[in-house]
Amino acid sequence: MDPNRYFSPDPGQREIAAQLHARVAGLPLICPHGHVDPRLFADPDYSFGSPVDLLIAPDHYILRMLYSQGIALESLGILRRDGAPVESDHRKIWQTFADHFYLFRGAPTGVWIADELHHLFGVEEKLTSASAQRVYDCIAEKLASSEFRPRALYERFNIEVLCTTDAATDSLEHHRAIQDSGWKGRIIPCFRPDAVINPDTPGWRKNIEALGAASGVEVTSLRKFVQALENRRAFFKHMGATATDHATPTAYTFELSQAEAETIFQRALRGEAAAGDSARFTGHMLMEMARMSIEDGLVMQLHAGSLRNHNPLIFERFGSDMGADIPLASEFTRNLRPLLNKYGNDSRLTLILFTLDETTYSRELAPLAGHYPAVKLGPPWWFHDSPNGMARFFEQVLETAGLYNTVGFNDDTRAFCSIPARHDLWRRAAANWIAGLVVRGIVDRGNAEAMIHDLAYRLAKKAYKLV
Repeated sequence: MDPNRYFSPDPGQREIAAQLHARVAGLPLICPHGHVDPRLFADPDYSFGSPVDLLIAPDHYILRMLYSQGIALESLGILRRDGAPVESDHRKIWQTFADHFYLFRGAPTGVWIADELHHLFGVEEKLTSASAQRVYDCIAEKLASSEFRPRALYERFNIEVLCTTDAATDSLEHHRAIQDSGWKGRIIPCFRPDAVINPDTPGWRKNIEALGAASGVEVTSLRKFVQALENRRAFFKHMGATATDHATPTAYTFELSQAEAETIFQRALRGEAAAGDSARFTGHMLMEMARMSIEDGLVMQLHAGSLRNHNPLIFERFGSDMGADIPLASEFTRNLRPLLNKYGNDSRLTLILFTLDETTYSRELAPLAGHYPAVKLGPPWWFHDSPNGMARFFEQVLETAGLYNTVGFNDDTRAFCSIPARHDLWRRAAANWIAGLVVRGIVDRGNAEAMIHDLAYRLAKKAYKLV
């Protein structure tokens, strides 16, 4: 692979970017937010399975691109909810993927996979229809070895800490097993209460019952509900968590009176929620989550702006996380004002904002982060986790928000083996942006070296309290 990939074609900027990248290329990886399954590390002998199990089946980026070109998910071995037959021959699935790998040319997924194949598995030829089975054999041979167990790769990747994302009702049994095993890898949970604070969630009533069982609090009232959430947050913190995560369609927040919140909660418990109840209750509970974060110190993340499961056919046939989530236009200035009016001036709160709507970068998010002590901006997320997305983020956000009102990088991935490639892309994009500042005389080399270290390592560690 080109050692100067992602750098400017301008020779002066490219040279400085390469030098800056070299300073941080070997730094440990801080992974403060992601969706890697903790089961990978609970069992020291866990195997990823086949190349399909590792690289295709769990990757919604791959699934959405192939589906957009008319390739049936059944042909990729994705299990159907109704139990109908799907392709089970992993070599055939891999061949289908390789036949269409050209679809990912220039796309971030193609970049990550090429990096994984080359640097992780030692593949020295392009993935094509002709090379598909040779590449499959190469990967399969590596995956069968002890060096490719998750714990071994965690150490090879030089990961310092990796945070998972776990439901509020999760027992964290796998985290407990990791801790009890004596292994030194640092895998910690993150508290995600979406399924219980949003009454529109399918199975919400059962989720509330599970919350009660997990917390030991019978949830019959709003007061008991809040008590159960506080109980679970305390347990997650005891297990090493430093953050919470909240995924919502909008950034709407609003503080209801206790009487009104109780009324909505009771309607939801009876299955009689009125139109608008869910949005208002979720907005109210985000206020409660901010209050709890001030009290227990957990960093609060808000991922807003995705319409989940946009394609009902795919959701009904295969379930969620199949590549059918679509960005929404978002608004933060008014929607967050109730929360920020009450808590935004309190530096004990760290509220990290993420968006899929780039039009809000310079208009709303950067000014908010550049003013409120509680607000920080997360890195480009999901559809914008790419060379161009990162460049747009640097150009639109940092001159208004300032570098130190951002939080560095997180990979936000389920695909464990792509983590080094994703961090390398960020470090290269950051080095290239900083090098542009140097060649234009905006910062000197000393400041540039401090900035790349911050973007690659220190900002994430500090923001997420990963001391």
